Amino acid sequence: MSGVDAGAAEEPPRHAVEHVDTIVRLEQEMLDERSFADRLSDRIASFVGTIGFVVLHVCVFSLWAVLNTGLIPLHSFDPYPFALLCMIVSLEGVLLSTFVLIKQNRMGLRSDRRSHLDLQINLLTEKEVTKVIQMLQRISERLELPETAADPEAQELANVTAVETLARHVHEQLPD
Repeated sequence: MSGVDAGAAEEPPRHAVEHVDTIVRLEQEMLDERSFADRLSDRIASFVGTIGFVVLHVCVFSLWAVLNTGLIPLHSFDPYPFALLCMIVSLEGVLLSTFVLIKQNRMGLRSDRRSHLDLQINLLTEKEVTKVIQMLQRISERLELPETAADPEAQELANVTAVETLARHVHEQLPD
């Protein structure tokens, strides 16, 4: 054993922590740039997807039915078939679906931003890797390593990738 406690948690590399910190900062910036209305709609849309929302509605609907069916001796304000309740629930459905759509649209925008960033990083990485392969080929030639310098796959990968041509080819090949 190398003196490291097998049960101890290993610290992630510094560069990985920096990347995580960058991602957290970018996500926080996106959350911070939301307007008050966006934050409110996010909270409502998030609450709609919880068991608490279901329990609240079951309780309210049950209380409504008890109050309006004569089970307790009070004057009913919405007698069966509960037309007022139906109207309120319909209105709530319209509003809640709108809040959910607002949240989904904003999440789609965030996803698009991430995809554009991913594309930029991937394009930069492609260019960097191509340059590294070209440099390694020149080193292999200088060190007179013919089997490495003559590797057909390495020679092909050393060519600059025509991204636009590749994108058109993928578009043409994918089914609609």
